[in-house]
Amino acid sequence: MSKTLSPAEAALREAALEYHRSPTRGKISVTPTKALSNQRDLSLAYSPGVAYPCLDIEQDPTLAAEYTSRGNLVGVITNGTAVLGLGDIGPLAAKPVMEGKGCLFKKFAGIDVFDIELAERDPDKLVEIIAAMEPTLGGVNLEDIKAPECFYIEKKLRERMNIPVFHDDQHGTAIISAAALLNGLELVGKDIAKVKLVTSGAGAAAIACLDVMVGLGVARQNIFVVDSKGVIREGRGDKLDESKQRYCQQTEAKTLADVVAGADVFLGCSAPGVLTAEMVKTMAERPIILALANPEPEIRPELAKAVRPDCIIATGRSDYPNQVNNVLCFPYIFRGALDCGATKITEAMKLACVREIADLAKAETSDEVAAAYAGEELAFGPDYLIPKPFDARLILRIAPAVARAAEASGVATRPIQDLDAYRQELSRFVYQTGMFMRPVFAAAKANPARVIYAEGEDERVLRAVQVALDEGLVKPTLIGRPEVIAMRIQRAGLRLQLGGDVAVIDPENDARFRQYWEAYHQIMGRRGFTPEAAKAAVRRSNTTIGALAIKLGDADAMICGMVGRFDSHLEHVSELIGLKPGARSFATMNAVMLEKQTLFITDTFVNDSPDAEQLAEIAAMAAEEVQRFGLPPKLAFVSHSMFGSSKRPSAVKMRRAHELFAAAHPEIESDGEMHGDAALSEAVRQTFLPDSKLKGAANLLVLPTLDAANILFNVLKISAGQGVTVGPILLGAAAPVHILTPSATVRRIVNMTALAVADVLAAKG
Repeated sequence: MSKTLSPAEAALREAALEYHRSPTRGKISVTPTKALSNQRDLSLAYSPGVAYPCLDIEQDPTLAAEYTSRGNLVGVITNGTAVLGLGDIGPLAAKPVMEGKGCLFKKFAGIDVFDIELAERDPDKLVEIIAAMEPTLGGVNLEDIKAPECFYIEKKLRERMNIPVFHDDQHGTAIISAAALLNGLELVGKDIAKVKLVTSGAGAAAIACLDVMVGLGVARQNIFVVDSKGVIREGRGDKLDESKQRYCQQTEAKTLADVVAGADVFLGCSAPGVLTAEMVKTMAERPIILALANPEPEIRPELAKAVRPDCIIATGRSDYPNQVNNVLCFPYIFRGALDCGATKITEAMKLACVREIADLAKAETSDEVAAAYAGEELAFGPDYLIPKPFDARLILRIAPAVARAAEASGVATRPIQDLDAYRQELSRFVYQTGMFMRPVFAAAKANPARVIYAEGEDERVLRAVQVALDEGLVKPTLIGRPEVIAMRIQRAGLRLQLGGDVAVIDPENDARFRQYWEAYHQIMGRRGFTPEAAKAAVRRSNTTIGALAIKLGDADAMICGMVGRFDSHLEHVSELIGLKPGARSFATMNAVMLEKQTLFITDTFVNDSPDAEQLAEIAAMAAEEVQRFGLPPKLAFVSHSMFGSSKRPSAVKMRRAHELFAAAHPEIESDGEMHGDAALSEAVRQTFLPDSKLKGAANLLVLPTLDAANILFNVLKISAGQGVTVGPILLGAAAPVHILTPSATVRRIVNMTALAVADVLAAKG
């Protein structure tokens, strides 16, 4: 990079480079899906056993989807000529972007990806190269190829290949913006066939958006397109390619300002700032503005609303409402297309996707989404035209609709016979995402809260606070000696400003000391604490100071536990913050993200051997917290016993705990007592109890004792290899407090900060 970077940009650059290089270089890998542990496995995977599927596929090519990964494999293909705002950087430099796209396919829809970067600029040669890969791939996602070549390449590939070909830069943006348009027009009460639509930009995305919008009912004669040379019109004097020609108008207007006057809709796929406030003033009443240039839109929402409070605006940015984000579409349209064996992605499939996205924004918000985005207004309206990217219902609605449209279009070679069963099968992807913290972050960013950190001198805490500030999650307070904190900030090369973006409480010399020890004495005076003892207790324990800060209204939440024993920290929390109304005891829950699912485990740190009533209460508190992650809780009460196979006390306890929980929370899927394998496998469970209310794999395991829960969590954490953990998550406290452990990493502190802020918002709600 040649330009001078700001401190924030420099920090982001270093973090991004470190993310891409470690612990393993790059973002994707190829992992075998079958065991290769003995000679027989080898003979099945390779010679001689591999000959049998080869011969079957030779006789019936459709069996490739049965015996190989082709039916779940997409090629993300580029020549690097138009890379997301970076321009023509070439195929090798584009590889990190393609790997990133592969991550999104996998995380959101379980689709495997080969990223393929081609050093070829000739469109016809590119078509030949890509078409020759058809035996390998189940679908092709064209990415970051410049216009107008991208139109030609996609057209030729669609003609030649019998697998889905999709140029996401065109059609992904088109689908999401069209959904926003449909809902915007519904809100302002305008007829799609009568609106005047003005577009800034005539590249791949803009033309694709217009094509889809025409398919939805926008009249072509009412569309005016402006490119770098002005309004596309008859007599302009330049040669127009085919994609622009179909939007050529007979008009005397020459500039964007000329044509935007009286427009009902502005669509921007061009450059920052091209739509001025003066232009917005001239638009029709209740205008819809889709300003999609990234990262800086054609006009900022606050500028547009300042001159036209009646406008509805969407951008490509995540820090404004109504983000037009392609991830709402491309994983799911490919999921549906692959699963039904579609040979093409038709206009009907794209329109089905548009309508599902539009309808989902109008659907009643699920409890899980509301919990995940606590503090945000999620009701259909001017600031909620399209769903959130982490709404788990996207895959459940879009993929079946796409598969159904593919069948109606005559391009489905394996039509889905039972759509209800297919939706149930798709629900597994909700539990496989390693991005499950993102809804929590989204909620935290919406309303940053005041979080106090007991171990404010710890470098891990300082680094985590820097990240949390950069992410816009928190208003932090550090407990520690200012001179020590300042020295460690400097040593770590951080940008934290004590007294600026970070407040400090000095345990050795703070103006609030008298207020704090007097408050402590008021609480603890009848438990043997004299005023002098209260002063000593406050000076001795940073966790005590943090708890008092919450008690006195100086903080909303606390993170502690990086130094010392968990039980000591919990004692201070118990004394000063106490239990929330209705709670009988504290408990903890930990999450571990495994390759195929995320598991929450409770109680990992507090109660040695809780009774059935305690377990039922712990399960209820844990289920509520799981919803904060945008996941519907699915509980298994785990035991050595399987649905009554043992009468030992621990089995009876777990059976009773489930009965109490199920009676109190019949709306939540749960069952027990059961073995651990049955908790994670519906097939195993059904051999014992076919009518179990719990469907699929459980994601919240309730264990009979602290030993069992803690051992299981730590074994899973190590055996998962790269499994990411979150926690301990403290349950039952009257205020959001999380007691971590001395092994906590920077990332875990950041995650728990976001969760603490989300807890604050949930408590207010």
